[in-house]
Amino acid sequence: MSVQTSMQAVLKSVDKPVAIAFVFILVMLLAGSLYSSSFLSANYLLQQLQVAAFLGIIASGVMLVILLGHIDLSIPWLVTVGGMMSTAAAGWWGPEWAIPFGVFCGLVFGLINGLGVAILRVPSMIFTLGINAVAQGVMVLHTGGFAPQDHATKLMHWLAVDRSLLGIPNAVFIWAIIGIAVVVLLKRTPLGRYIYAIGNQEAATFLSGVNTKAVLIACFAISGMCSAMAGVLLAGYSNKGYQAMGDPYLLPAIAAVVLGGTHILGGRGSYLGTVAGVILISLLQSILSVMQMPEAGRQIIYGCVIIAMLLVYGRGQKVQS
Repeated sequence: MSVQTSMQAVLKSVDKPVAIAFVFILVMLLAGSLYSSSFLSANYLLQQLQVAAFLGIIASGVMLVILLGHIDLSIPWLVTVGGMMSTAAAGWWGPEWAIPFGVFCGLVFGLINGLGVAILRVPSMIFTLGINAVAQGVMVLHTGGFAPQDHATKLMHWLAVDRSLLGIPNAVFIWAIIGIAVVVLLKRTPLGRYIYAIGNQEAATFLSGVNTKAVLIACFAISGMCSAMAGVLLAGYSNKGYQAMGDPYLLPAIAAVVLGGTHILGGRGSYLGTVAGVILISLLQSILSVMQMPEAGRQIIYGCVIIAMLLVYGRGQKVQS
């Protein structure tokens, strides 16, 4: 009887969405290995993990915003801002300014997003979409359609491409550092508790004395920095910054967070689930690429898989405080 009780306790403690996501990951790994024998090779999996790191960094910031019950649609051009302005700073002031300035630009746009949503009370979907357009216009106006310096710095390239420890890509370590910081923030700080509380019931959290506006601004600022940092690494990966480099990351970033069990209306979710969602999305993209699926077919399959998985566990109710 005690064994049965223990098993029930273990099953109850398992995060169902996270478990389902990891099951889908195993299924995709099996499916990929059946199609190509090299799919499960260490080198190929490390390469996919390297590519997933860029999406994972973006998703780290997006998760905080979604936990609040909001959404950030400025991702595409904040990624582009980070990539293009980092290469620009290297040309203007020297390579040591590239990464700090690129991330700083993401911080500025993220703060503007937060101020618009928290102070002006504009719906996040509308305001961040507008900021995305503003960022696009600023980049085109400032650069004249091209980056002031085409090539990334050696440090950017090293962080994005090289493998300095145990053959693991450096980009994965950057993702791990950011991920640990997010976990500590959510689990070990008052800000983390406030984020979950606001996602469940913002009005009640405000009435309890929490500065909800400051929390909103902080989360949008972090999201902007994460998007810009991913842009910096993408510029290092491709060895240059270019227009619309962040366009492919909007839907995958949001989908990865939601597929990992974070409730789209806020208040519930774990970073482990986001990691699972990122790996899941990356494997799906990889399998479609290996199969040499035409772009139209990729989009259809990609969308159908996301919808199907959301129907499995994406419709739960928020926890009420």
